Amino acid sequence: MNSSTLEQAVLGLPKAERAHLLHLLLDSLDTPSESEVQEAWIVEASRRAADIDSGKVTLVSSEQLEREVQALLK
Repeated sequence: MNSSTLEQAVLGLPKAERAHLLHLLLDSLDTPSESEVQEAWIVEASRRAADIDSGKVTLVSSEQLEREVQALLK
C-alpha cells in the first residue's frame, strides 16, 4: 500500500478514529529510539564527569546528602 492509498483510506475513517490514529502517530514521533536514549545518557554522563573533573561540582557522601535532605524537610 503506497502513501496515497493509505492517506485516502485514513481520510475516509470517522473523525474519532482519525483523531485516535493521529494521537498514535504523534506519540510515535515523540518517543526516542533506544539508540537515541542511550546516546543522550552517554552525553549526560560525559557532561557530569567533566563537571566533576573541572571542580564545577563537589561530590558528597550519601550520608551527607541524607542529612541535607532531612534538614530541608523539617
